[in-house]
Amino acid sequence: MSSGVAYNWLHRVWYEDGRLGWILVPLSWLYALVLGLRRFLYDRGILRTHSAAVPVVVVGNITAGGTGKTPTVLWLVDALRARGFSPGIVSRGYGGSHSGSSMRVEPDSDAAVVGDEPVLLAQRGRCPVVVDPDRVRAAGMLVDDGVDVIVADDGLQHYRLKRDYEICVIDGSRGLGNGRLLPAGPLREGAHRLEDVEQVLVNGALKPGERELTTAEQNAISFELVADEARRLNGSLTRPIERFTGTTVHGVAAIGNPQRFFDLLRKRGIQVIEHQFPDHAAIDAHDLEFGDDFEVFMTEKDAVKLGRNLQDKFWYVPVELQMNPLDAAPLLEQIESRVRGDQDV
Repeated sequence: MSSGVAYNWLHRVWYEDGRLGWILVPLSWLYALVLGLRRFLYDRGILRTHSAAVPVVVVGNITAGGTGKTPTVLWLVDALRARGFSPGIVSRGYGGSHSGSSMRVEPDSDAAVVGDEPVLLAQRGRCPVVVDPDRVRAAGMLVDDGVDVIVADDGLQHYRLKRDYEICVIDGSRGLGNGRLLPAGPLREGAHRLEDVEQVLVNGALKPGERELTTAEQNAISFELVADEARRLNGSLTRPIERFTGTTVHGVAAIGNPQRFFDLLRKRGIQVIEHQFPDHAAIDAHDLEFGDDFEVFMTEKDAVKLGRNLQDKFWYVPVELQMNPLDAAPLLEQIESRVRGDQDV
């Protein structure tokens, strides 16, 4: 079974509750045992947590796959900067080949080395970004770079790095899937973990399922990812996305939830020929030749993997997080209070 076929099969099991998924349940029991032992060791102080010299805000999820976490990190970094902070971002660097030490990420860094999401964060975040599987070590480098608050991209399960505020992002259209732990389901941790975080954010409306929602889910704040323009990869040309209404395009997405990107385009009246790749998949221009002259639209995360020496038909679509100001203001005030309170200690 190829990686792409296996990936699609797993997602059907997770979110459509495919019957064959039951063969994976014993592995989920083993995963739960390891997870519980690890949490026990941290709770008892046998495995130690390490504090950074500045406050840490974690933006993560408890499901495998995309939830809108990266746009949330960018939104939070911009909000912290607007409130007078000098934030920095720490990331694991999934999809990159670099390991073994901390590495600063620049806007022109190679995504194959540091990962696609860190390059996107460096391009859009306008702040220091460091990748390292050891987020404690990466946090130290950010402190050396002069940041006064660290936003951890993912890392909700990286307990070695002590955190001052936790945000968990859920995809509203998929929720927690079948509610099972990996690999029989999408959960990295059980649904009860949501009760430990300070705030749950939901990308879109949270669809009701068979299970009862946790209190944290009921009190979640929703947001939307909006796209207003398309940008050509080989230059600075930008067009309103409505200019493509009524046209047919190839949609390319190597993200955790490709369907969300395709649906975003369809909502603008664009006909989409779908091309799904596994999350963080290494793609190049040869993978995007489909034997016709239709425009090719991709996510911004995928665009950072490609060079700029491309035909005019290649476009990417940046997205922005949009949240009701009545929800955003108290959330940001709570985060600021927690961060400043920690700095005053």
